[in-house]
Amino acid sequence: MFKLTNLVRPNIRGMKPYSSARDEFEGEASIFVDANENNLGSMAANQHYNRYPDPHQKELKAAIAQIKGVKPEQIFLGNGSDEAIDLLIRLVCQPGHDQILAFSPTYGMYEVSANLNDVELKLVRLDENFQLQLNKLQGQIHSEIKIIFICTPNNPSGNLINRSSIEYILQSFSGLVVIDEAYIDFSSEDSWLTQLSTYPNLVVLQTFSKAWGMAALRLGMAFASEEVISFLNKIKPPYNINEATQQIALEALQNSARLPEMVKEIKESREILVKALKHLPVVKKVYPSDANFILVEVTDANAVYAYLLNNGIVVRNRTTQPGCFNCLRISVGTKSENGKLVTCLKNYI
Repeated sequence: MFKLTNLVRPNIRGMKPYSSARDEFEGEASIFVDANENNLGSMAANQHYNRYPDPHQKELKAAIAQIKGVKPEQIFLGNGSDEAIDLLIRLVCQPGHDQILAFSPTYGMYEVSANLNDVELKLVRLDENFQLQLNKLQGQIHSEIKIIFICTPNNPSGNLINRSSIEYILQSFSGLVVIDEAYIDFSSEDSWLTQLSTYPNLVVLQTFSKAWGMAALRLGMAFASEEVISFLNKIKPPYNINEATQQIALEALQNSARLPEMVKEIKESREILVKALKHLPVVKKVYPSDANFILVEVTDANAVYAYLLNNGIVVRNRTTQPGCFNCLRISVGTKSENGKLVTCLKNYI
């Protein structure tokens, strides 16, 4: 049985969060001399940058809630999804004692955040099709494991994780289940956001970095029950999302009608690139993808990576990752970039 208050670290349950100047005032005023800001203005072009941003990002969350079909109180915004990953581990894991679990190969920041917080990461191998092996979980899950991370579509393999396997974990695990959906916009499957009311232990991560094309802003989203979000807000830095990011994200959300068209173009380019790569002698296998990248097995990943780099093309060498020997991860570029990549690989000897 999942009960968040039993999961949260005791010192956090009773912790008093930092109260900023903007937390202590609500309403209208003409003079603000409460936050030790520079009231003369800003050295930047935007004079409003002299003021601290909304610490709770109310306007931005309201806009996201409308598009995602959730309540603003179910949204946490972080400096990239990485901040949410780090805070979730801090929230429920006692350093030097508790553990988290993930399935390899997967996104590397789960391990980085675990190490940073002195929390052991247990890795369970995905099968040859990069799917969960539920039989390998037997005996792996115990009371010290507080979070299970599942990346779907998975990075670096690009595939969706079977929904029935995730449902089994959500139903049988009493800790937090974090589903990382950074690439969900490029997939053929619905988001797990629709299941937030069904599973109180579910946390869904999404981002503005991929489909929205805003990687430079570092804006990530975590969706969960109001109870989970309230604890994340309790332990986050007071002004973790800056004013420029909030305003640019609001502008992007106003243009959200363009998103399906951009995603469609990327998916079409992905399929064209897959077909072209399959006909190249240097390519041994192209894995199915529901993301904006493709995992490709080549004859010699290290040699091909170096060859591409010498020709001004940067891909990601994943040969050291479990199940990814001699594999390169290739992002879907523009039509011109994809064409140059294929031409370059054709000339590889």
